[in-house]
Amino acid sequence: MCDVDLPEDLRGRLLSEHGRAGLRVAPPTRNAAIMRVLRAELGIGLDGVRAVLEQVLTGQYSGTLPEMELLARRLRASGIEAAASRTVD
Repeated sequence: MCDVDLPEDLRGRLLSEHGRAGLRVAPPTRNAAIMRVLRAELGIGLDGVRAVLEQVLTGQYSGTLPEMELLARRLRASGIEAAASRTVD
């Protein structure tokens, strides 16, 4: 299911079976560039992207591994060092 949102039931199954994954960006970060990628990929407005940016910068933003890897790839394509990895609950 490339480039489409996962149905919630499938997303929930992935999270319960495989756990959450986090997104990390390496300092120094270019916040404006990260915000541009997040807005484009997540389809959120300026207020929402500020909250997500804070979660990304503090290591609290998470989702399925494919979701986080897609964001990491898009960030890397924009010149931002980013990585996705499984989190330990």
